[in-house]
Order: sequence, then structure tokens, then C-alpha cells
Amino acid sequence: MPFPPVRADTTRSRRHAPAWLTHVLRLRRAPVPRMAMVRGALCAGPLLGAGIAVGQPGPGVLAALGAMLAGVNDRPGTRRKGLVHIGLPASAGSLGLLVGALVADTTGRWAAVPVLFLVGWVSGALSARGAVWSAAALQMLVATTIGMGMPLAGPAWLKALCFLSGAGWLVVLRLLLRAPRSLSATRGGGEREAVAAVFDALADALSTLGGPGAPSARRALVAAQQQADEALRLMRLLPWPRRDGGADRGLTERFAAGVALSEASIALLWEGRPVPHAVAEGPRRLAAAVRSGGPAGTLPSPRPDTVERLAFDRAVLEAAVVFDRTTAGPRLPQGVGRPRATGRNPGFRPGLFTPAGREYGLRVALCVSVTAAVALLLHEDHWYWLPATAAFLVKPDMGPLFSRVVNRFAGTVAGVLAFVALMAALGGLGPPLVVVVVVVAGALVPLSTRHFAFQTAVITVLVLSFVHTAGDVEAAASRLLETFLACVIVLLVGHLPRVADPRVRAGHRFAVTLRCTERYLRHVLDAPDPVGDRQRDDARGLALRGAAYRALAEARAAAETVAAELPGPFGGRRHDWSAVTVAAELVVDAATACALRVENGVPRPSSGEVERVTTALSVLADALEDGHRTVRPAPGPGPRDCRSLRDVMTQLHGIHRLTAAGHAEPVTAGSLDRR
Repeated sequence: MPFPPVRADTTRSRRHAPAWLTHVLRLRRAPVPRMAMVRGALCAGPLLGAGIAVGQPGPGVLAALGAMLAGVNDRPGTRRKGLVHIGLPASAGSLGLLVGALVADTTGRWAAVPVLFLVGWVSGALSARGAVWSAAALQMLVATTIGMGMPLAGPAWLKALCFLSGAGWLVVLRLLLRAPRSLSATRGGGEREAVAAVFDALADALSTLGGPGAPSARRALVAAQQQADEALRLMRLLPWPRRDGGADRGLTERFAAGVALSEASIALLWEGRPVPHAVAEGPRRLAAAVRSGGPAGTLPSPRPDTVERLAFDRAVLEAAVVFDRTTAGPRLPQGVGRPRATGRNPGFRPGLFTPAGREYGLRVALCVSVTAAVALLLHEDHWYWLPATAAFLVKPDMGPLFSRVVNRFAGTVAGVLAFVALMAALGGLGPPLVVVVVVVAGALVPLSTRHFAFQTAVITVLVLSFVHTAGDVEAAASRLLETFLACVIVLLVGHLPRVADPRVRAGHRFAVTLRCTERYLRHVLDAPDPVGDRQRDDARGLALRGAAYRALAEARAAAETVAAELPGPFGGRRHDWSAVTVAAELVVDAATACALRVENGVPRPSSGEVERVTTALSVLADALEDGHRTVRPAPGPGPRDCRSLRDVMTQLHGIHRLTAAGHAEPVTAGSLDRR
């Protein structure tokens, strides 16, 4: 059996610092975003300068603020991806600014507390729907706070329009300014590069088969596949600028061939046997062919002596046919090749009324409303800094709370000191010097996303420049005290019992993973409809598998965040969610291997065996969804005549032991015997 059960190990090493402490200094590694830095320099600074030049500093400040917040979301990817990842949060931010300004114009100042509680609850709950929704929810909450608390003249609709125009200017720059490599590339270079990255990741995964790096290589392959799927989906949804439809279809067909190869490679990972070097490097030729638009040439394949290798051999042959027929861009005949992958997720999607959504929403709502009340007691004007700081701190999907609090305060101190030093060195900041400071700091925003303290310092300099331009020349000194108060309040409220329970947050994500896996298994193991649409049926199977792996990636991220949280002061045993992650990964991989085996001629298990496994997935998912209920055991040892389903049941028993209330021993991820 390739995957033995997850085992507990009580010999936890004490030589390493706890994760909640080491996470504070963790730096995210990434290439230097040169073009994003150029866009940052050309965005907020010129907008602020234009507002000052025409004698309207207020609208210039709001436009620069919108550009600054949009710059945080200016991440690598295709132009269409940038349009969505920048445009959706900016639209939410403009809506929040409109609501905040209307509340400030029509009600008393204390109306901000209930309004921020409501907006904070919606913002936190929306964050459970994914990364883009989380960014949009955060901008909506921050902009609502600024709209109610920043004293700028003008009607509410004009403020919202200025904010949106600043983000729109960055979108225009994103469409116009590309890296030198992209300037010389063919149309659709971003989508083409995303598909080529799938084959490169596939080659990396094949080269690690049978070794300790295989699971991490598989994660990189699934991530590359999901990014390419998103890029192609946006290419279909946003057809501007117009492109060659035949080339688009050819790229989609090549990606579908990559999806089939990736699926077969996961089955090889489940098998656990290495492949020859020539076979592992074969997908590099496919990657080069995608980038050039040419043929792939001869592709090596492993000896088809097992069901898994036979499936991979067929996928390689199919890929060769697809690449040969799409070299000139024609559409494949009906029935040739794998069905097109789809970005639609037919599985369960987190919403506002799930346990995680309620926990997110209540946590954010309490923190921002409490800090708003404290700020209103301390200040008549300019009270928005406290709740805005809390909004950045409390979002639980953006990292461990303690790490963000420490880095937020350290970054604020650094930013305030840098701004004060500039004022002292230059004898005060006149309008031209303020614009220069904003240009330089705006260029650093994309680079600062590597560490939260660095990002906080850069944004602090920008915000102080904005409020200095708006007339608040004494803002720097009070920001330190307000940030300290916000950090203390968020730490206290964020660790209240029943408000921030990591079992709810991580358990919900793993429950979604198990439910998506259950749907996938039910789909592939149900008897096929002899008169049904095979292409549509296969496409739904691919979509279900993609939903399971997307949910698994979100669960892994939640587990990493929970592992780095500060231990709660109210007792309760901490589950080792990293070990649960390993077991859940093996569950989804075993389900994929089972689908490949059935597709390639292995007899289907009986309906009773299928029902037992899928019911076990559903039962454990229901128990994990409710983090305060004892997890019920998965029933039965699993089918005897299907190795893949036996592995699913084995890992379900492991997850049950790791999350059951009666399990009192800690488990370390490094103690897992994975082979």
C-alpha cells in the first residue's frame, strides 16, 4: 500500500522556535517586479501632483489613495487577470467610500460604530470566498472607514469617483506597460506562458517521482494548472483585445492535453515509482512548443507495465496528436482530445452563513467597531486611523494575528520615523517634495508585499503624505499611539473564545476539501450513462477534480496560518493541522488515482463499496465543519479489491484520529511516514 496511515509521534523536538514567533521574520521570496514598480511610480504620485496643480488637493488625495490600494493588488499574471484582481477590489472600495461618505454627511458621528460593525461582518464573511473576494472585502471596509472619518470636501459621489479613477489609472497602465519580453511576444503571451508553465511544472513533478520532493512538486503542478485555467477562463470571458480565435482554441486544446498529463502524473505519484530521465524531461518539449506555437516532436513515454503507466502513455500519445494538429491553429475535430478544462467550480463554495464565514465576520466586526468607538472617544476628527488599522490586522485569511500585529507596529514605527526624518532633513515638505516622496514610495509598494512590516512602512509614508497634503500636518505623532491601541484591541478581541477558534477556520477548509473529493468520487465511480454526453461528462469530472485541489490548496494555507497563531489563553488542545494536511493530500491523490484506474479498464467497485467510502467522506466533513463537536470515526476499513479506495479510507481514519477530541498526543508533520 503506497500510503500508510498517519501516525502520531510524541517525540516533538524542542530545539526549534515556535511557529508563531518565527513567522514574524518570514520573508516571501519572489522576483523583483520591475514593471509593477514602474507602474507604481507613475500612478499615485502624478495623480496627487495633478490634484495639487489644479488647486484641488482633496480629489487628488482620494485618487492617489485609490491608486495606492490598487497597487497592493498589482501582482504578476496576465493583463486580464490584473484587470480582475485590481478592478474588483477597486470597485468594492469605491462602493465602501460612497457608503462611508453618505453616512458621514447624513448622520451623527457615532453612527459609524454600528455601520462599521455591519460592514465589518460582511467584509469578514466575504473573505471566506477566496483571495480576490478577500482583497475586495478589505478595500470596502477600509474605504468605508476613510469615507466616514477623513474630512475632505465634496459630495459623496465625487469622492467615490475620484477613488475609482485612481485605481482605473493603474489598470490603464497595466494594459499599456508590459515587460520587455512581453512586448516582443505574440498576442496572448501571458496566457501562453501560463500554459507553458504547466508543462514545466509537470516535468519537475515527474523528475521527483519516488523521492521526498514529490509531494511539493505535485503542489506546484496543481497550482500552475489552476493559474493557467484561470488565465484561459478570463481570456474567454474578456475577449478584448480581439485575437485569432483559432489560436485561442489551439491553446485551449493544448492546455486540455496538459490537464490529462497532470492527472496521469498524479496517479504515477500515487504509484510511487520513478520514471526514466528522458520521460521526465519530455514535457519540457511541450512547454517549448506552447511558447513557440510549433510542434512538440517525439515524446518519450514509460513502459506501460501498470495501469497508472498505461494511463500516462495514453496521455502522452494524445498530447502528441493534439500538439501536431494545433501547430497551425486549427480547431480539433469533434471528439479528439480531452474535454476543455473549465474554471467553474461545481463543488461547495464557502459563503456568508458557513461556520467559517460567521467566525470571520464576527471577528472583523467586533474589532473594527470597538476600535472605532475608542477612536471616537479620543478624537473629534481624524479618528479613522484606529479602525482602518484594525481592518488590516484582523483579517484571519491574511496571516497569523500575532505576526501581523508585531509587523504592523514595527512597520508603522519605521514609516513614521522615515517621514519625520524627511521633514526634518528637508525643512518641511512642500507640495513638490510630497509628490516626489509619493512617487518613490509608490514604486516600492509592489516590492513591499514580500513582508508585512516593509509593506506597512511604505504605506504609512504614503498615507502620511496624503493627510499632510489634506492639511493634517501633525498626524505623524498621533499615529504611533493609535496603532499601538489598535494592536492591543485586536489582540484582545481576536483571541476571545468562540470568536477566533482555529478549529473552526481550518476544519471548515478541510471539510470543503472532503466534500469536493466526495463529489468527484461519486461522479467517476457511478455507472456511466450509455446515452449521455461523454464530452460533457468528462468535462464535469475535470471540473470536480479541480475543485477538490483548489479546496485542498485553501485548506493547506489555512493550516499553515493556524499553526503560526499565538496559543490561545483559554485552554483547549491545538490540533496538528499540518499532519491533517498531509493526510488530506493523500486522500485527494488516491481519489485521482482511482479515477484513472477505472478509466483505464480496472473494474469498478461495487455500489456498496462506493457508498461506504463516499459516506465516510461526508460524515467526516460534517464533523470537521463543526469545530466544537467530537469527530465521529470513519466507518469500516474500506474495500478490499480497490487499492485507491483503501488508501482513501486509511487516510480518513488518520484524519479522524488527529482531530478527534479524545486524541491527546501532539503530532508533528515531520513524523509522518509518507511512503
